[in-house]
Amino acid sequence: MAASDSGLLDGKTGVIFGALNESSIAWSIAEAAHRHGARFVLSNAPVARRLGSLDALAEATDSPIIWADATSDDDLSELFAQVKEEYGTIDFIVHAIGMGVNVRKDRPYEDLNYNWYQKTLDISAISLHRIVHHAMQHECLASGGSVVALSYIGAQRIFSKYSEMGDAKALLESIVRSWGYRLGQHGIRINAVSQSPTVTTAGSGISGFDSMYDFAEQISPLGNADAESCADFTVALLSDLTRMVTMQTLYHDGGFSSMGVSDELIDAFADMAAEDEG
Repeated sequence: MAASDSGLLDGKTGVIFGALNESSIAWSIAEAAHRHGARFVLSNAPVARRLGSLDALAEATDSPIIWADATSDDDLSELFAQVKEEYGTIDFIVHAIGMGVNVRKDRPYEDLNYNWYQKTLDISAISLHRIVHHAMQHECLASGGSVVALSYIGAQRIFSKYSEMGDAKALLESIVRSWGYRLGQHGIRINAVSQSPTVTTAGSGISGFDSMYDFAEQISPLGNADAESCADFTVALLSDLTRMVTMQTLYHDGGFSSMGVSDELIDAFADMAAEDEG
């Protein structure tokens, strides 16, 4: 059940990148931010106009949409120019953008198409650098502001089917740390949320996603964290309650990142072994 309206984000404004449809984590974050009092701009690439349903979210949260390709300097510069004109300064940015081109096209990691690989890094990680760069260039982010990017533990550990996206998330988390030092000099914080496998449009494009999801569910003491709970956690990171937290990759995964093996998984392996012997 969603947290009740706390007013944690009353008076705060921001930009949320990456909402596509109701299964997007960014969609849940936007709903939670709205519920807690924030105003924000929604943004996604122009191609999302025909692939998603962002207009419905914009109507539900009374938010404008600025279509922008997060890999385009021109688009991002224009976006933050508009944001600056409308709001003056903003208090938060949410980066929930990711796509593995080789993954989607079933190209194995040991035989990547390097043009696709570069596109994956550009969309999934370098876009964060571009977004923060242009926000700072336009003096949009206020002191006390917060930037949150969504990551996955595949940045730190190998999940074979996650392939090139592991590299992209590792780069994303490095960008969080590198920007964190520099943003801190302006009183701005930036963090990554390493989220459980979550049923989203992006996740469904990963071969073996269902197995990754089930494995994490069996390992995690609390089970997989869903999009709604991730949204609540993100609201906390956007609020003043976490004003001294920066440069962190924060694991929102039901405890998966601290586990080795669970009794449930051991029992499952034992059952499989017994079946093989039988």
